[in-house]
Amino acid sequence: MTRIAIVEDNAMLRKYLGELVDKTPGYRCVSLCGSAEEAIAQIPSHKPNVVLMDIHLPGESGIACTARLREKLPEVQVIMLTVYKDIKIIFQALKAGACGYVLKRSDEKEILGAIAEVRAGGAPMTSEIARMVVRSFMEEPKATESAGTAQLSGREMEILALVAEGFPNKEIASRLFISTGTVRTHLMHIFEKLHVRCRTEAAAKYLRSQPAGAPQVRFP
Repeated sequence: MTRIAIVEDNAMLRKYLGELVDKTPGYRCVSLCGSAEEAIAQIPSHKPNVVLMDIHLPGESGIACTARLREKLPEVQVIMLTVYKDIKIIFQALKAGACGYVLKRSDEKEILGAIAEVRAGGAPMTSEIARMVVRSFMEEPKATESAGTAQLSGREMEILALVAEGFPNKEIASRLFISTGTVRTHLMHIFEKLHVRCRTEAAAKYLRSQPAGAPQVRFP
């Protein structure tokens, strides 16, 4: 059962999202919050797997709320809810620890698809924003990256290399003759060892640790 919390100041949209989650098999809404302050006070005790977070909240922003929730719940996956694709703001949210974003005008299939994608180890975002994230992390010092990836097992390095080439979990599983569940498990271990939040950050760390000629991240 995937436990989902929703942080949205619009009461009608908040109610709609909660009902959408609850009527979807395998999903359960565990918390509905109308502000960042309410979210920080209530969400940690419910231990959700995923948080749908409005970027623009009254008082403290959704970006600040994301960073604070990630401190309390390092494993939680945050998907930002936004009215339009403001690249700079979305980028700030991803830097704060969000795993991706979905537009508020998206239909039910797209919203549920974004949740499923982050649960499968993905990061729902446009290629333009993904490239911004990678470039940002690649600008950080390279010295410690080789040491960081050195602690990965041979299989984990194989999977990380494929992640860096832009392959989704299903394709990685097919290429390595393992299940998608096994890929997800390896990714969780990789994220933990590299101290990253999502596959985009992991790919950036891998690329920084590699000599010239290493695979480049491909975003469709």
